[in-house]
Amino acid sequence: MEGSTARIRRERLLRTLTFWLRPAFALRVVNRFQKIVGFDRSMALASSALTALVPLSVLIGAISDSLVHYDAAERIIKRYHLTGAGATAVSSLFSPAEGNTASVGIFGAVFLIISVLSFARAAQRLVEQTWELTPLSVRNTRNGLWWILSLGGYALCTALLTAFLGRGDLGLVASVCEVPVTAAFLVWSGWILSAKRVERRDLLPFGITAAVLTAAYSVGAAVYLPRLFNSYAERYGVVGAVFAMISALFSAMLVMVGSAALGREVRDELDRIRQGHRPSDHEVRRQWDTMVEQTRSRWRTARKQISRRPAKDSDR
Repeated sequence: MEGSTARIRRERLLRTLTFWLRPAFALRVVNRFQKIVGFDRSMALASSALTALVPLSVLIGAISDSLVHYDAAERIIKRYHLTGAGATAVSSLFSPAEGNTASVGIFGAVFLIISVLSFARAAQRLVEQTWELTPLSVRNTRNGLWWILSLGGYALCTALLTAFLGRGDLGLVASVCEVPVTAAFLVWSGWILSAKRVERRDLLPFGITAAVLTAAYSVGAAVYLPRLFNSYAERYGVVGAVFAMISALFSAMLVMVGSAALGREVRDELDRIRQGHRPSDHEVRRQWDTMVEQTRSRWRTARKQISRRPAKDSDR
């Protein structure tokens, strides 16, 4: 009885995987990613995040130092176990000059506000393009400000989870516990940045997918980022830390943009299923068989071309 139950579960899992990974659906996700210009959108988000979050982190650390100890550099160093040149470069990047306190003049305050709002609008454009909404631009500034405040709350919550649960080398426990928090924040983000034009239930596939993939990226980054920071810092100094941060942010934003494209297509697919347009198991199997046959044919053609080259070279 237990063996038959396990076999049924495996069959259901296989059927689910073959359905959601079928070539037609995967192609729609890729087309959606290309339609929103995924790589350019990821770089725009990463650049906006860097210009907004670095000065904001320095300012928050300087202002809150008298109330509560907050050091962005220390958080990054501990989170990713940086040592040597990488840790030194990050400390120099996020810390004000020795003997000085961070202060913001009128122009500095205006620049900081514009940078943070620019990051919010970059995230807003991602939501609008993915869900094909009319752009609101600066007309959605109030919702952008609410989103920035919620982003601060999300950062604080994840920081507490990392502080209490991130004792392992990879921070696996903390990453897993952050998944529901990240999913809730991303669903809220899509809803508020779209000016409430996208229902929260329609954003659930995006929120869940992005939260899971972000957790996986966080675990992978714990392995890769220390080498990246140390390598760039030894080669370029403090500027190397900037290069490493923009690389890390680009990868994180690429995960976010890809999750947005996937979440939108999952939502559309669920709508088709509710309307009774689910493809049959025979159609799904036919798509897989066609793809496998095309792959085998291309592999055989490539092998023939490779095998002919030595013969031509020997004739010469």
